[in-house]
Amino acid sequence: MPLVYEELRRLAHHYLRQERSDHTLQSTALVHEAYMRLAGQSAPQWQNRAHFFGIAAHLMRQILVEHARGRDAVKRGGGATRLALDESMALSKQSDVDLIVLDKALQELTALDAQQGRIVELRFFAGLTIEDTSEVLGISPATVKRDWVTARAWLFRAMTGEAPA
Repeated sequence: MPLVYEELRRLAHHYLRQERSDHTLQSTALVHEAYMRLAGQSAPQWQNRAHFFGIAAHLMRQILVEHARGRDAVKRGGGATRLALDESMALSKQSDVDLIVLDKALQELTALDAQQGRIVELRFFAGLTIEDTSEVLGISPATVKRDWVTARAWLFRAMTGEAPA
């Protein structure tokens, strides 16, 4: 359990260190909330480590989006939560991505192509490698790479309204 906790904290810290300085959600709170949701599920059957962190990433995404929506509701249009993308997984040349806009675009992508949506979630929110993503989804690394490139271009267009450079 300590190893899982530390890995979840690392993921949470990665997300939150790129948030604005006055962000009220701390990495420990994000990990605890994700853990509570994981523990509240009925006897999960984890296929492997990558599968566990894929589920954890999905939960962290939900928590961050809920927090951003709650903050915006309180402020009545006071701006969306900003989340900087890791350079290796950047959707664009921009350093920040609006998490609510990303979530909406990711939902639309998932409706069009569930596999591409899952790949984005595992790569971006869980920080999984191409190989780990391949293992979790049971597809080849080459398919993950192709879908990752396609999904990023689709999300860029959906989020900005312009074609990727």
